[in-house]
Amino acid sequence: MFGDLFDEDFSVLSHNQCGKTKLKLKDADRPFPRENTNLSGIKNQGGTCYLNSLLQTLLFTPEFREALFSIGPEELGSLEDTHKPESKVRIIPLQLQRLFAQLLLLDQHAASTTDLTDSFGWNSNEEMRQHDVQELNRILFSALETSLVGTSGHNLINQLYHGTVVNQIVCKECKNVSERQEDFLDLTVAVKDVSGLEEALWNMYVEEEHFERDNLYRCGACNKLVEATKSAKLRKLPPFLTISLLRFNFDFEKCERYKETSCYTFPVQINLKPFCEQTQLDDLEFMYELFSVIIHKGGCYGGHYHVYIRDIDELGNWQVLEEGRLNDEEKGLKQTENDEEKENPLTILKNILLEEECKEIPINRLAQKVLEKKSVSWNKTYRKQYGPIRKYLQNNSQAFLLSSDESKVRLNDQNHYLHFGSPSQSHLQNEDMKMSLEEASTDLNKHSSESHWFDLNDSKVQPIREREIEKQFQGNESAYMLFYRKSQMMRPSEARGNPRYRVPSHLLNEMDAANMKLQKKRAECDLADNNIDLHLHICSHYKFCNGALHPLRSQKESVVDLTFDKRRTLGELRQSVFQLLEFWEGDLVLSLAKPLPAGLHIYQTLEGEDASLCNTGLFDGAGIFVWNGKEVDGVEVQTGTDHEPVLINVLRLAGHNEGRKGQQFMESQHVFSCSSSLRMICETLTSSKGIILKNHSGSEKEADNWKVIPEEDMEKSLRTVGLSDGSSILVLDSHDQSMVNVAGGNLTAFTHDISWLQVKNFCKLEAEEIQVKITATIETVMADIRIKAIEEMQLDKELVNNSCLRPISKNGKLLCPVPEDYTVKEAELKMGSLLGLCSGKAPTSTQLFLYFIVGHDLQSSPEKEIVVEETATVKECLNLMLKKSGLAGDSWHLRKIDWCYEPGEPLHEESATLKELNICNGEILNVAEGKLPPKGFLKVPIWWYKPFSQVKHRKNIQDQVNCISKKTGALGLSASGDSPTFLQSEVDLCYMGDIEISGEAFLEDLKMQVMTLPSIQDFSVPLPEFLRVWTMENKQPCKLLRNNKEQLHKFKLGSRVEICIEPLRKEENLGPKDLLLRVLMSIPGERDYYHPVELIWDISRECTASALRERIAAYYSLPVEKIEIAKYSPGKFEWIPISSWTQQVSKKKKKKKSDSLQLSPYSLKDGDIIGVKNLLVDDSKDFSTIKDDIGKQMQKQVTVEKPKQSECVQNDCFREKKMTKHHKPEAVLSISVGAFS
Repeated sequence: MFGDLFDEDFSVLSHNQCGKTKLKLKDADRPFPRENTNLSGIKNQGGTCYLNSLLQTLLFTPEFREALFSIGPEELGSLEDTHKPESKVRIIPLQLQRLFAQLLLLDQHAASTTDLTDSFGWNSNEEMRQHDVQELNRILFSALETSLVGTSGHNLINQLYHGTVVNQIVCKECKNVSERQEDFLDLTVAVKDVSGLEEALWNMYVEEEHFERDNLYRCGACNKLVEATKSAKLRKLPPFLTISLLRFNFDFEKCERYKETSCYTFPVQINLKPFCEQTQLDDLEFMYELFSVIIHKGGCYGGHYHVYIRDIDELGNWQVLEEGRLNDEEKGLKQTENDEEKENPLTILKNILLEEECKEIPINRLAQKVLEKKSVSWNKTYRKQYGPIRKYLQNNSQAFLLSSDESKVRLNDQNHYLHFGSPSQSHLQNEDMKMSLEEASTDLNKHSSESHWFDLNDSKVQPIREREIEKQFQGNESAYMLFYRKSQMMRPSEARGNPRYRVPSHLLNEMDAANMKLQKKRAECDLADNNIDLHLHICSHYKFCNGALHPLRSQKESVVDLTFDKRRTLGELRQSVFQLLEFWEGDLVLSLAKPLPAGLHIYQTLEGEDASLCNTGLFDGAGIFVWNGKEVDGVEVQTGTDHEPVLINVLRLAGHNEGRKGQQFMESQHVFSCSSSLRMICETLTSSKGIILKNHSGSEKEADNWKVIPEEDMEKSLRTVGLSDGSSILVLDSHDQSMVNVAGGNLTAFTHDISWLQVKNFCKLEAEEIQVKITATIETVMADIRIKAIEEMQLDKELVNNSCLRPISKNGKLLCPVPEDYTVKEAELKMGSLLGLCSGKAPTSTQLFLYFIVGHDLQSSPEKEIVVEETATVKECLNLMLKKSGLAGDSWHLRKIDWCYEPGEPLHEESATLKELNICNGEILNVAEGKLPPKGFLKVPIWWYKPFSQVKHRKNIQDQVNCISKKTGALGLSASGDSPTFLQSEVDLCYMGDIEISGEAFLEDLKMQVMTLPSIQDFSVPLPEFLRVWTMENKQPCKLLRNNKEQLHKFKLGSRVEICIEPLRKEENLGPKDLLLRVLMSIPGERDYYHPVELIWDISRECTASALRERIAAYYSLPVEKIEIAKYSPGKFEWIPISSWTQQVSKKKKKKKSDSLQLSPYSLKDGDIIGVKNLLVDDSKDFSTIKDDIGKQMQKQVTVEKPKQSECVQNDCFREKKMTKHHKPEAVLSISVGAFS
């Protein structure tokens, strides 16, 4: 259904192509011609399959098509005058004519309906939204009637589709007849509890309703209540009869819509005489033939439409298979049908009942008979697909009759079937109206040989046999609209196989011109497909050095691009290069060349003048070196794979004054021929006494990854020992070898006796910021390193007694000072570590070096440093920090900062020492504003939580409370930009105030105290049970608090907890094993979801994937195997599919604890969003939405930009967009038509 959603429309006929950027020829879609059927499909604009099915039906209604073509431009106007204000162009019939002409004559795989839907006044949203085809049929006919007012076609719809029904009430006393006539363009017939079309028509137009006893009729002639009969008849039959099947019903018990998928038969030919008022005419006047069946696949909330159509004029090529293959296929199909019939439970049950002597048998005995006949029980064979046997018998009431207590069953002897499975007229009470099977329908085999049927499914068109229609009687994919035509309507012989028949000349000319453009376009595409881009490297622009070719100028100036047809010969290519290079003299040799990391390298020479390029190994983007075949700039060049240059990373140990930031190796790159020996490389890089170590894998800094190349391998080439581009080798001179221990050919370890550290000056003196290397051993004391660094940097000697060394982290942060008496090993410093020389003494063993941040904004506030005694109290430490920050007052307190860099638990015991509270060296504390609540009490901010945009109006709230709209979840943008999405809905949080409450209080007490807040009064909450309580993290609901009689301290809320209150429409008291989920059903064929519903799931038995699937399937009344579910992660804009494969274990085995969805990777909790895919109507396994794509893109942008700046801009942008967003009512299908008189 959405196959062409993102396809560009390259129709040469579109009037709306102006202003579009022209794509490159290679990127444009090829305008494919029609397939073997010689019929054109229609592109799906996203959700227009219902429109496509109806348009194809109208096209293959020849009388409608020709009547529309008969209305000329002099009456309808011209599309060129559309934008003229004074002209009245009837654009809808004009665009419909034009579309029909394209479908008939334009040699393209599928036509576009963009221009037609534009004439309807539809926007992109309407084209993406699916509607009901029965509704469209009525609206389109109404729009055509309005558009054709005042033209010769003003009565077109009525002439072809208009019929009348007469409703009569006959008084039994005076025989007075009261009648009322109704017009119709289509008949709507019931499907529920009806076996087929003929039974439905019988119920509507033959059976009578009797007014008697307590239900009498007031006769106008008798002027009293009398007995009467009411009936309806077809008074006038149209040439074309449209029948709409009421497949969709409403279940009042479940309060939801559902689709009726039971068996509903209809004949290919039908005699409507029994249902008509006038019966004196010949039977042929009442005979109708089926010519179109619009089929709906899916459920009542979405799906897909396609259509089976009979090609009356035989415009398409129906004989696409050879006769022999057809015969074989028919035999195979017949055998398959026989096998299916034998396995059909309906056939099995009927055969069992026919074999029984008594007509009625118990259902339990019938189930036993199935077991004896099939050697397997009903439950194992059919229950999963058809349900319990009793339910199956109830659903097939046309075949089986149950006793009053539903314990016994017998065959429904009155039920017979017409051809195609339709019920016969044998049950008709009026003997005069009975007709034989031969009169009701023609021989289907004979009819099939004359009827050409096609399945038109959007762009796809394929031939089918007439018997395929039987498959659409029942099931998820079944007939939805039927179109019949009078059998007496004959087509002229000149119309047969002639798509140009009665097409206006101006449209014929337009289509002929368009076909020429399409042919030209295809020729261009064919040429583009065979063109390859070649990159010519001219030898005069290159020099040979370091074993490879390098350009003398820029890469762009050194390469000449040439586009050439790969079907042409190498000789023609050579001639083209000669003409391109006018300055060339001497031999011209073309050789394949390839850029390598070391430079450009030449491979084989192209030979064979008459060989095509595709046979010479040339490909799109290939490089060709143009030279004389011997030398470049006087230097002989060796070619081929045996002389490929290899770029090698050569490492050696860094010396005392080499390297930076802990660099252990000095690295350089060298180019060698792949045939060079390792001995030659060693002599080139060091000396004949040096050794080479090869890196196997992993980090170059790990000694275990280096292996010494043995002496016997030194004569081998680079390629032989496995060295290629990017490989690393370690070259050691004779004096370097003394620094490593080589055992068994492996570099086992680097010596740790010799090490070096880097020291950078951070003292705020006049001296420049300089950095020095200090040689030290692992036992060197830090005080000695500091003094040596001061000497080498030639700093003031006063720093010797007033400075310290502080390690520097990778992000440049100065860490806690290292104690003076620590050794390098005790300080856990590695070779090359960077230290900062800073002013101030290092803390002693009884002192603590602490960081602290003032305020609640930990991300933007700077960290400050302080040295305090570990025996200082919390109060004393706080005063020191306030003094250093220039603050005063007693409305401050200290908190720890947790691992998430967020405020943690407060330090309540202000008289306790830092040592007693286990405050460690280098810890970060938060100086938070506000007094601490009394011990055992919580100060809780309260927010009013309104999920999924349930807030419709906030009247006077902003005058009473400080209402702050907090946007959470995803981006909150819709695909169209004008309506909120269901998934990424706004979650409104309004701040209501703070409460202080004891940790010993109950959850019910908290709700009661919240209800006393002044800002809550307007919401009229009757009882605490109408409130749901959540904790908050990052301004989003996190944990659901349940059980009103639970004490708050048992929830482990913490002193920084924030609470949000969600109002409920009914009382709620969730149990400890009830999980609250928000479930979203996907919109079939669209990347969006319906409104969320809250689902309470009892997980007391198990919390597994299979159990959740069963719960959701039961809620939506869907088979478990026909749904897919996934959990949504709003922060990552990702969906995690929930698979039940781990649950497929024996019932005797105990479920593993790891199967629980509350554990990783799902970590299912209250409030989580679960997406649901209905596989009956949507085969896509992709749960993501367009909003998720936008969210991920925005996340990528945020990582590139400055975090603080991007976050501010992003929040402001979201706030502005969401403040101006308005909710719109559900869209209704409509077609805009101008006023014509």
